[in-house]
Amino acid sequence: MLQLQKRILQLAWPIMLSNITVPLLGLVDTAVLGHLDEVSYLGAVALGSQVVTLMLWSFGFLRMGTTSLSAHAIGAGVGSERILQNALLMALFISLPLMVFAFLSLENIIALIGGSPVVQALAVEYANIRLIATPAVLIQYVLIGWFIGRGETKVPLLLLIVSNSINALLDVILVYGYGLNSDGVAWATLCADYTAASLGLIWAWRTVNKISGKEKKPFHWPSWQELKPLININHQLFVRTLCLLSVFIFFTSQGAKQGDMVLAVNAIMITLLLLISNALDGFAHAAETLVGQSLGAKNFSRLRQSIWLTGANALGIALLMVLLFAWQGDNLLGLLTDQTDVLALAIEYSPWLIFLPLIGCSSYWLDGIFIGMQASAQMRNSMLLAATLIFLPVWFLTQGLGNDGLWLAFYAFLLARSAFMVPAFLTILNKHQLFANKN
Repeated sequence: MLQLQKRILQLAWPIMLSNITVPLLGLVDTAVLGHLDEVSYLGAVALGSQVVTLMLWSFGFLRMGTTSLSAHAIGAGVGSERILQNALLMALFISLPLMVFAFLSLENIIALIGGSPVVQALAVEYANIRLIATPAVLIQYVLIGWFIGRGETKVPLLLLIVSNSINALLDVILVYGYGLNSDGVAWATLCADYTAASLGLIWAWRTVNKISGKEKKPFHWPSWQELKPLININHQLFVRTLCLLSVFIFFTSQGAKQGDMVLAVNAIMITLLLLISNALDGFAHAAETLVGQSLGAKNFSRLRQSIWLTGANALGIALLMVLLFAWQGDNLLGLLTDQTDVLALAIEYSPWLIFLPLIGCSSYWLDGIFIGMQASAQMRNSMLLAATLIFLPVWFLTQGLGNDGLWLAFYAFLLARSAFMVPAFLTILNKHQLFANKN
C-alpha cells in the first residue's frame, strides 16, 4: 500500500504542477491585461479564449483516449507506439477542417455569446490569431495523453514549463513593449503552442527509438481494426467534452449580458476555477494511468487500491484548497487586477470560490477512474444529464439573482456530475468484483 501511495505521488505531482501551469497561462494573460487602463481588453480575451477553448478542447478526447489506450497497452505488456502514430494522424486530419470551420463561423459565434461591440471586435481578432495554432494544440493533446498513459508524467511538466515561460515573456514584451494589447497575448500563446508541440514530437521520437531499439517498425497506414478502439472511445468523449464546454460558454454568455464588468469578474474567477480543477486533476490523471495499467494487467487488487488511494489524496488536496481560498481568496483576486471597480465586484462574489475545490473534487476524480476503465459512454451520459436536467433548469429558475444565480447553477452542475456518475461507478466496481478481496 505504501509503495502504491509513493507511485501515486510520483505520478501526480508532475501532473499537478503541469496542469497548474495551464491556467497560469490564463493567469498571466489576465494579470497583464488586468493592469491596462481599458477593461475591454480583458473582456475580449475572456470572450475570445472561451470560444477558442470550445473549438479546440472539444477535441480534448485525443488526450483522454490516448491515455486510456496507452495505459491498457502498457499494462498488457504490448507496445503503445502504434497508438501514438494513429492518434497523431487523427489529430492532423482533424486540424484542417476544424480551422476552416472556425475561421468561417467565428464572428457569428462571438456575436451569439454577446458582449459590447468593442469587446466583440477585439475578441474576433484575438481568436483568429489563436486558431492558427490548431495543429500544434491537437498534437499536444495526443503527446500529453501518450506520455501520461506510459506513466512518464514529468514530460508534460517540462514541456509546459518551457511553453508557459515563453508565453509569459512574450506577453510582457508584446503587450507592454509593443502595445499590442489583446492581440499581443494571442501571438504569445500561438508561439508557445508551436514550441511545446515541436519539443514534444522530438521527445516522443526519441522515446519510440529507445523502445524499438534496432527493431524499428516501418510506417504504414492504420487499418480500420487499429483505428476502431480509438474512434469508439473518442467519439463518446467528444460529446462529453463538447457538453462541458458548452456549459462554460453559456456561463460566459450570461455573464456578458450583465455587462463588461461582470464578464471581466467572471473571467478572473473562472481562471481560478481552472487552477483548482487542474491541480485536482493531478490525482485524476494518476488514476487514469494506474487504473488503466492495472486493468490491462488484470491486477484487480492493485486496481482496487489505486481507486481508493487516488480518491483519498484528491479529497485531501481539495480540503487544503478550501482553507487557502477562505484565508487568502481576496488577496489572490487582487493579484489578477488592480482595477478598483473590477476588484471590488470580484471580492463581492468571492464566497463562491471558497468551496469550489470540494464541490468539484469527486467529479474530477471519477473522470480519471472512468477514463482508466474506458467507460467513456458513462462519462458522456452523466455530463449530458447534469447539463440538461440540472444546470439549465437551475439557471432558469434563478435568473432573478443575477450573477449569484449563475454561480448557483454552476455549483448545482458540479454536484450533479458526481451524482450521476455514482451509479455507473458502483456498477463498474461490481463488474470487476472490487468490493471483494480478490486479486
